Amino acid sequence: MGTVTALYRYPVKSMLGEAVIAAAVTENGLSGDRVYAVLDGTGAVGSAKHPRKWGELLRCRSRLDDSGVVRVVLPNGTALPVEDPDLDTELSKLLGRQVSVSGVVPEHSRLERAVPEYEGGVPDVVRESATVDATGESITTGGVAPGAFFDFGRVHLVTTAALDRMRSVYPAGDFDARRFRPNLVVDTLGEPGFPEDDWVGSRLRVGEALFRVLVPTPRCVIPTLGHDELPPDPGLVRAVAREHRIPVFDLGRLSCLGVYLDVQPDSSASRALTWSYGPVGALSRVRGLPASTCEFPGVPVEVCTRCALGWCPSGGSDE
Repeated sequence: MGTVTALYRYPVKSMLGEAVIAAAVTENGLSGDRVYAVLDGTGAVGSAKHPRKWGELLRCRSRLDDSGVVRVVLPNGTALPVEDPDLDTELSKLLGRQVSVSGVVPEHSRLERAVPEYEGGVPDVVRESATVDATGESITTGGVAPGAFFDFGRVHLVTTAALDRMRSVYPAGDFDARRFRPNLVVDTLGEPGFPEDDWVGSRLRVGEALFRVLVPTPRCVIPTLGHDELPPDPGLVRAVAREHRIPVFDLGRLSCLGVYLDVQPDSSASRALTWSYGPVGALSRVRGLPASTCEFPGVPVEVCTRCALGWCPSGGSDE
């Protein structure tokens, strides 16, 4: 069915991450993924989905070293461990206001997301409720998933098929997988289009780890920003919106590329994903998904209680 061709983790939310050849899988996703975030004094969690406020974070890189310490490489090349108070000082200079790095999810934190102009970037009902903040940006505000710095599923997957499809319809665009900040990049071995759309509601085995495919991934402004040596490309997500707007719960037709996954109970921290050597196994259908009790129609209860969509009235967002 396919092969994992790349594996990524992002130890600090909204910073550049690292490619790895193996990663342990826990109930919270890949070990070491998004275990820290940058916070400011207003209770906001740093997310480059609001680039005017937090976009500079993408000039930093976070890595998990062999001793288990997360280190941040600043734009000037200085590398500091996350527990070093000098890192807070340097990030505050970079962002122009007082911030700090934390591994503790604040109880009453919030995430802000810029509202794109094109259709399909957010549900229409959310667009209508957006406000303009001090940066002059139109934004929506939500909360983080309880106890985590994720926006939705603990794992994010994109396929080479979807990227190839977008290259064919927008040849001027640079559809490097890293722009979409996946954990897994899967080569679907020549299957065309967006095959992952048909995986929603299924279980997916990667090596010894078992995942459930939750929902297509609605795209934000992040892929259009500069990532490492990749320059900004504002046309990327507009191209996705033209080519691939699909239903997401009852939120309408949204611009999507990739899918969110959750780890299934029989996967454990002792099980590893290994790039290229761990094939993607066959899908098995999941029956009897829970009925919705969310105040927003169409959101399954187990998703609602995780509060992951930044533009959902119930909470959350992430990058």
